[in-house]
Amino acid sequence: MGEDLKRWVRVPVGPDAARWATRGRCRRVLLVIHNVTAATRLIDVLPLFRDDLRLQVLATCTGSSPFQSGVAELLASMGVPVLPWEQALSTPVDLALSASFGGQLSDVKGKLTVLSHGFGYNKTLTTPDAGRRTPDAGRRTPDAGRRTPDAVFGLGPEWILTAEGAPIADAMVFSHPEQIDRLTRSCPEAVPTAVLAGDPCFDRILAARHHRDRYRRALGVHPGQRLVLLNSTWNPTSLFGDSGPEDVLPLLLPRLTSELPADEYRVAAVLHPNIWHGHGPGQIRLWLDKARRAGLALVDPLEGWRQALIAADVVLGDFGSVSYYAAACGTPVLLGAADPEALGTESPVAAFVRSAPRLDPYRALPPQLDKLLTEHRPLDGPTELTSSAPGHSAVLLRGLFYRLIGITEPAAPAVLDPLPLPPYEPPLRTAPLHVLTRTTADGAIAVLRFAEPRYEPDDAEGEGHLTVHLAVHEDTLDPGALESADVILRYGEADDPRFGSPQEWAAEVLDRYRSASLAAYVTGPRECEVLHRGGLRCRLTSDTAGDPAAHASALLARLHTGPAIVTPAPITLTVRTGTHLARVRVTVDREGTARAARPDR
Repeated sequence: MGEDLKRWVRVPVGPDAARWATRGRCRRVLLVIHNVTAATRLIDVLPLFRDDLRLQVLATCTGSSPFQSGVAELLASMGVPVLPWEQALSTPVDLALSASFGGQLSDVKGKLTVLSHGFGYNKTLTTPDAGRRTPDAGRRTPDAGRRTPDAVFGLGPEWILTAEGAPIADAMVFSHPEQIDRLTRSCPEAVPTAVLAGDPCFDRILAARHHRDRYRRALGVHPGQRLVLLNSTWNPTSLFGDSGPEDVLPLLLPRLTSELPADEYRVAAVLHPNIWHGHGPGQIRLWLDKARRAGLALVDPLEGWRQALIAADVVLGDFGSVSYYAAACGTPVLLGAADPEALGTESPVAAFVRSAPRLDPYRALPPQLDKLLTEHRPLDGPTELTSSAPGHSAVLLRGLFYRLIGITEPAAPAVLDPLPLPPYEPPLRTAPLHVLTRTTADGAIAVLRFAEPRYEPDDAEGEGHLTVHLAVHEDTLDPGALESADVILRYGEADDPRFGSPQEWAAEVLDRYRSASLAAYVTGPRECEVLHRGGLRCRLTSDTAGDPAAHASALLARLHTGPAIVTPAPITLTVRTGTHLARVRVTVDREGTARAARPDR
């Protein structure tokens, strides 16, 4: 057996599979994967074959996409037999499913169904000259002279017809008649293969919207906070790209954390899998290291992006599908990049890009976000054109698949998997935080925290006496920041044996860093243990979830500007962060009351 044949799967397919396979009479369903992005859309529909002992699912990768990183790991995680592409082309199957064009799809031995791997078909790709290969196609163009002016990927004959002019697919799935209308104009030969069957990706979003509060809590969004979701597609002229009219990202990233108060905004980023795997997850983390240390959450591009989209208050995006899905959900979208040449002029996304509000990277962010949220009115286009059968794709797709396979559908209802609840990811800010506090007329302590603020506070602005201090996480990247910190922070379990008790840790920290007035050990979203250099030991407990480190900063302001805390009886601080008020109970440790008459700073 040659080296190539040695890699071939022998069970449950292969020349002698009948001898070894336990269930050898199954119909075969082949998932044809081009890259991670396309694979996720096939994973969406995979549950439509659940509990059917008559079917055997197989997978293969065409190897035709430039974005191959991450594919092997994803295939391994699916846990189905993975056929080398050469074996897949020689193995008869009953149904092949693809979410892109590329490789010798016309040579697949079985009924082929093609789904889109984003919202419909909108993007243009530079079409090669006659005789050259198309992007991600791995085959020669059948008729370069018939290219449409827009050259929309997935709608032109150069992608969807064989060299002989026949449709590659037995069925092309569309989510709205508008897409079929464009197909009719660009490639009428393929219209008989068009099937309206909704959008399973969008349906999973719609079905999970009632979990919005859970997703927000999973992302560490606290009451009163806005979740700003940064989103980018993979194009060089995208928000994350550097080949547009202006490289927006270097302007935008530092301002997300320097202009947006930490306790009023939670910032997260969803990047297209082709960015994630094209450049490498490690490189993405390096590029965004400073922003992540200032509180930016990097959302899993496979499992978490839809949950983050549901949770978001506003999306800073571009001309990719995620921004369009956000608009379809009624979420305000501010475009940071809009390349009209990347889109077919007649596509719904192009119309959306022409009408959506634009981000001005040179103006302050908070007023732009306030204006967007105040004046936002959902656009009719995305809501109407995303799917003509919202909530029904599972029924329509399973019916299509089983008709092509040639067997009856299972009796159980056709349903997609619910979106999983993401792991809890509270913001971990290890960058130094510049904290501004004021005691307002109603006795509340207003707290503003910024990473690297762009302006100096004006003591004449606002009511009450302004105090400014520096709060630094013990694990900050710059140890020198600890030498000038007023508050030193740590987050962890109260009984973590590595640090002793929270008060033991606090005493150790204050002994090491003599400039610090306060050490705060945050033990949960409502509590922290605090030690002041003047001897005060206490526990802060809030009536609402939030970042108790902000409450520790409020306590420091209270100790500097208010009467001494000398009683062991609990007192209550009212802490204001933006529009949110938290009532924070201060419970004094009896051992700390004797030395708490007045702080020494």
